Amino acid sequence: MTSPRVLVLRALGLGDLLAGVPALRALRRGFPGHEIVLAAPAGLAPVAEATGAVDRLLPASAPGRGVPRTLGWTGPPPDVAVDLHGNGPPSHRLLQALRPARLFAFAHPDTPDIEGPAWYRDEHERDRWCRLLDFHGVDA
Repeated sequence: MTSPRVLVLRALGLGDLLAGVPALRALRRGFPGHEIVLAAPAGLAPVAEATGAVDRLLPASAPGRGVPRTLGWTGPPPDVAVDLHGNGPPSHRLLQALRPARLFAFAHPDTPDIEGPAWYRDEHERDRWCRLLDFHGVDA
């Protein structure tokens, strides 16, 4: 039996990963006993490991700030999928396709079946991702 897993999509650059560290650490605290898997560019593996919040990096990237076409996810669906990539809908649908038990994402009119908080364009990313987790019951 595999341990429960949390998949976090943040397939962007170094600065974006660093802005997401408070949210990653909140997920680590909020899901003890879960494997935290970060979908991000392969070159960020040493930085992801240095956060102390990520167990494994799943290589994922796309040109520019795009959403990867697919994720190399194997095994059963994630227990929780977290969209720290953007406000959707492409990133929402990518994670939805994995059939997670729970999906943490921002609300978007093109994905009305996904519940989440409103997206504020001018919000600092650290605050944005922590607010997303707070909405879904993870103390960030």
